[in-house]
Amino acid sequence: MRIFVTGATGFIGSALVPELIEAGHQVIGMTRSDAGAQALRAAGADVHRGTLEDVDSVRGGVTNADAVIHLAFDHDFSRFAANCEKDARVIEALGSALAGSDRPLLVTSGTGAGSRDDGQPATEDVFNTAHPNPRLATELASNVLLEAGVNVSVMRLPQVHNPFRQGLITPLIQIAREKGVCAYVDEGRNRWPAGHLSDVVKLYRLAIERAERGARYHAVGEEGVSAREIAEALGRGLKLPVVSIAREQTQAYFGWMAIFAALDMLASSALTQARLGWQPAGPTLIADLDEARYADDVPA
Repeated sequence: MRIFVTGATGFIGSALVPELIEAGHQVIGMTRSDAGAQALRAAGADVHRGTLEDVDSVRGGVTNADAVIHLAFDHDFSRFAANCEKDARVIEALGSALAGSDRPLLVTSGTGAGSRDDGQPATEDVFNTAHPNPRLATELASNVLLEAGVNVSVMRLPQVHNPFRQGLITPLIQIAREKGVCAYVDEGRNRWPAGHLSDVVKLYRLAIERAERGARYHAVGEEGVSAREIAEALGRGLKLPVVSIAREQTQAYFGWMAIFAALDMLASSALTQARLGWQPAGPTLIADLDEARYADDVPA
């Protein structure tokens, strides 16, 4: 297939592009910069110039594509809700370009959308519209496309990691540096799911090849790693004390991350593994945190 990938030069995209090419697909990668274009050409991909702010530029990348993977997202969390709405507009634009065809669109969401009300892990067959994460806008937009006949499916991400980046834990490292301690809330029993980058990009490939209309997938290798375990790993790496903070101190310590810090986000990928034969095998989150290069001037 000829696959148009937004976010093709990002953390996940830069690993997904070679995964798709090695499997025999052609890739059209979207980028806004000369450096991104150079990286895409070096990887063997074609280049499409576009930005999330210009939905017409994004829509133009669909013209010569057999399938679309939408990875791009504005990670300025000081404007998280607005950026989620921007993502919904991009998804609408992609869907309008695919309307009237069976070409698949795979969009990116978070496992929180599958959260259950019974304390059990989030699952692929649940869409919890009451979840507090504004990223729900992504799946609401996808549902509109699905009802309009677009062949859309959803990839829900946990904390995607390797030794260099670890989802929301990467900014958490910066917070710990600034505060001088690594903190968790109360007893630190709340858990975050995780998936190794190598496993995640393989799942994206399997999902776009399956092109199952309306499917939801969870890129989860570990159902839940406790906040205390994460803080202790950061404490080892940063050589900082590890402390518990009371729930009322969450905003003061975590800032914009307070909406996530105490959430219990346990998530399962059992249905995904059964549907696609996907078997996550990459290193654990704690193993990657223990390998992270905390001495570097940039975040691990």
